[in-house]
Amino acid sequence: MAMKFGRSMVLVVMASVMMGASLAYPGWNNNNGYAWPPKQDNGPTEVPPTKVVVGGSENWHFGFDYSTWANKNGPFYVNDTLVFKYDPPSDSNTHPHSVYMFPSFWSYMRCDLKRATMVANVSDGAGDGFEFTLSQKWKFYFFACGESGGFHCSTGKMRFSV
Repeated sequence: MAMKFGRSMVLVVMASVMMGASLAYPGWNNNNGYAWPPKQDNGPTEVPPTKVVVGGSENWHFGFDYSTWANKNGPFYVNDTLVFKYDPPSDSNTHPHSVYMFPSFWSYMRCDLKRATMVANVSDGAGDGFEFTLSQKWKFYFFACGESGGFHCSTGKMRFSV
C-alpha cells in the first residue's frame, strides 16, 4: 500500500508541476510556437533563438531569486542560449559560483548534487560568461549553483527550471 501511495504522490506532484508551468506561461495553449497539438493550417510558428543573460543585469549571484526571474522572462525555446555570468574566484571573491544541471525534478528540489552534472566550473562565468544552448529536445532543464555543498542552491535561491 505504501508503494501505491508513493506512485500516486509522484503523479500528483508531476501534474502540479505541469499545471504550474501552463499557468506561468499564459501563451502555453494558444499555438504560438510551443503548444501542442500544433495548428492544423500552418503548424506552430517558428521563434528565432535568442541569447538570454541569466538574472538579467543581476547576473548569477547568491541571494537573487532565479525561479521568479525565469517565470517572468520565459518562456524559453529550443535553441535559445542561456548565458551565465559570474566572477571567477579571486582575493575579493571568496565565494565563487558554478552551474550544475540536475537530471530530475526530485534531485533539483533536494539540491542533490550527487546526481547533478557540472556544466560550468567556477571560472567559466568570467568575461562574456558561459553559454548553454537548450537542445532540440522537449524537456525540462533544472539549473543551480553547486558551490558550498548545495548551500547556494538550497538557501541562496541560485536555482531555476526552464
